[in-house]
Amino acid sequence: MAKKSDLKYTRNIGIAAHIDAGKTTTTERILYYSGVTHKLGEVHDGAATMDWMAQEQERGITIASAATTCFWKYKDQNYKINIIDTPGHVDFTVEVNRSLRVLDGLVFLFSAVDGVEPQSETNWRLADNYKVTRLCFVNKMDRQGADFLNVVKQVREMLGGNAIPMQLPIGEEENFKGVVDLVTNKGIIWNEQDHGMTFQEVPIPDALKSEVEEWREKLLESIAEFDDTLLEKFFDDPNSITEEEILTALRKACLSNTIIPMFCGSSFKNKGVQTMLNYVMELMPSPLDRESIIGTDPRTGKEVTRKPSADEPFSALAFKIATDPFVGRLCYFRAYSGHLDAGSYVYNSRSESKERISRIYQMHANKQNPVEFIQGGDIAAAVGFKDIKTGDTLCDEKHPIVLESMIFPEPVIGLAIEPKTKADIDKLGNALAKLSEEDPTFSVKTDHDSGQTIISGMGELHLDVILDRLKREFKVECDQGAPQVNYKECITKEVEHREVFKKQTGGRGKFADIFVKVGPADEGKNGLEFIDLVKGGNIPKEFIPSVEKGFKAAMENGVLAGYPVESLKVTLIDGSYHDVDSDQLSFEICARQAFKEATRLSSPKLLEPIMKIEVVTPEEYMGDVVGDLNKRRGQIRGMDSRNNASVVKAFVPLSEMFGYVTDLRTITSGRATSTMEFEHYDQVPANLAEAIIDKNK
Repeated sequence: MAKKSDLKYTRNIGIAAHIDAGKTTTTERILYYSGVTHKLGEVHDGAATMDWMAQEQERGITIASAATTCFWKYKDQNYKINIIDTPGHVDFTVEVNRSLRVLDGLVFLFSAVDGVEPQSETNWRLADNYKVTRLCFVNKMDRQGADFLNVVKQVREMLGGNAIPMQLPIGEEENFKGVVDLVTNKGIIWNEQDHGMTFQEVPIPDALKSEVEEWREKLLESIAEFDDTLLEKFFDDPNSITEEEILTALRKACLSNTIIPMFCGSSFKNKGVQTMLNYVMELMPSPLDRESIIGTDPRTGKEVTRKPSADEPFSALAFKIATDPFVGRLCYFRAYSGHLDAGSYVYNSRSESKERISRIYQMHANKQNPVEFIQGGDIAAAVGFKDIKTGDTLCDEKHPIVLESMIFPEPVIGLAIEPKTKADIDKLGNALAKLSEEDPTFSVKTDHDSGQTIISGMGELHLDVILDRLKREFKVECDQGAPQVNYKECITKEVEHREVFKKQTGGRGKFADIFVKVGPADEGKNGLEFIDLVKGGNIPKEFIPSVEKGFKAAMENGVLAGYPVESLKVTLIDGSYHDVDSDQLSFEICARQAFKEATRLSSPKLLEPIMKIEVVTPEEYMGDVVGDLNKRRGQIRGMDSRNNASVVKAFVPLSEMFGYVTDLRTITSGRATSTMEFEHYDQVPANLAEAIIDKNK
């Protein structure tokens, strides 16, 4: 790493999929084939390199995204690949979100048996948001019920991607032994003796010839649109199109996200991963393919750009903070431009402070390899930050820039916890601070009335893992209360209100007078929408931010049951002040009081999180599953069948779903599975709302 790497041969890729589609197994194969590991690590043995946390090894799932670097030889060139292996479970979507923000390409995995599953849809939407180039790998082709072309169809219909097969499988299910590559028009069979490290080319089996011809024509037709010369050749003689021309057009189509290339294989049986890797080098973008990244200059507010070049000023985005027992706080970042040496200084544009980077590491799961510097286009981790948060921009002090940060979903479920011994109170505080610094979807607050510590997260599994980490990593044992739903409040009509705050205690008093219109925020807007319409200096300019601050602070506690108000539109119309008695604090207190009085009059309502649930069950239990969901106030959104099983989709309030997995096992004799993710907030029915409000009084 002492010499500068050629960015043209660098690939920053992620591996994402629904839980259990084989992401970690695929990453393990990549590490094995590229020579980073010399033994195949298996998830089911708890020996996967990338699943290094004790909780991951026990549960057989990925919890934290892990980064690693490896090298791959392709067409006599050494390519450097930075890989991020992300979790599939919905409770850890934050890990996928932040990884996609900094990656150039994504290998999207699907199970050949289960096809497009709920978490695949969530991850696909995230990839759409960040405009990440995708390549799909249909795994588990050796399993019973595997159907490659059915998954291709689902990607088209359910995800809206223009999926084009690049390969067709040779053999089905347990007889799956290779693929026909539609680009080279040759058959490939992997050698079992060396774990699929090498393969041999074979003639296309006769039974597949007509199907290969049909799909190859579809492939040529879809890429011919990207090149007029190819289009002419396609109409004259499709066989005259060379392999090189196909790959050039394909790369163009992939970079513009107009074609999603589909590959197949079986990672566990060591088939297909190497060919997929070759295509990653061929079709996925290098940092140079992104011409420049756009940010804003914090001094002027103007748009500025940075090109992926070592000559540009340094800019990077911190996308993950992790606590390592040996090196302390590690900050993972993606450098977009410039060059940074270990031991030098970097400017944080959020905290407006200079930080010294003591060491820079190239990560390999939870092991660090020190490097002398990092340059634009690379991903690394650094030690030495005093104040750093996920989403911070790191840059050159003389050329500051703020890159677009990341938006994370709000926690939907809470839990009251307290340490088992008094001696652990401080230890618990420190541990929770570290964990919430690492995970933006995990929050900690103290309940003012009861003095309890409430931790909130994305689901029961999320909080379960947090409690497990407190016990193992921080040696803090906790007692926990029953899970609580994170309700919210909203107002449903607009009111005008005048609030006068007067306090006279001898000497200088307090005075503020405001006239406001308070109503629901415009659709799609979150937080406080504040509009100032005061004319003629009736309220001096320096007091107006205090009014906004007062409303913003008051929104944390609604009038019904003290739950936060998610969105509000406040228009400050008029008011008055006193030359001596008015100050910023008076206007802030006045705004808080105005919030309470106005929201009482504007028909406040209680909102609850609604979850999107998908249950896969044998046909004979369908009626019981639907009946149970109806009992839980569920709205059935659709029924479907998938591989001899029935699929029920529904929206159900989170408050009704605690312990659902156990109940579902009982109803279906353990044969059904379910996945659940947050969908939206909705009003709580009046009779239930009353009970919740009474309980909180």
